[in-house]
Amino acid sequence: QVQLVESGGGHVQTGGSLRLSCAASGVNFGTLNVAWFRQSPGQERQFVAGIIWNDERAFRDAFVKNRFTISRDNTKNTVDLQMTVLRPEDTAVYYCAADTRRLTLRANDYDYWGQGTQVTVSS
Repeated sequence: QVQLVESGGGHVQTGGSLRLSCAASGVNFGTLNVAWFRQSPGQERQFVAGIIWNDERAFRDAFVKNRFTISRDNTKNTVDLQMTVLRPEDTAVYYCAADTRRLTLRANDYDYWGQGTQVTVSS
């Protein structure tokens, strides 16, 4: 059974940085495609960034790509999301999701999810 555990959320001011980490177990980590999603109250869960098993990366848009970095460590079975220049609109619960088949932008395509970690950015 695949388990994903997020850590690293918190409360920062505008312009601050946070590093989220997703730790996976119960699977051959090298085959996993891992994505970060976020969800604000009343909003749909949205794709933020993802990394494929071969290290290819995808980002929600240029604004995220210019501020966030996603990386994986196959020796530690972790995928990190380094977030910089955070803004209030980045406030959300951030979820780690994984799938062995592909990386997609659609939350419904993912079989495995973490419990989420809260990120709050105050102005």
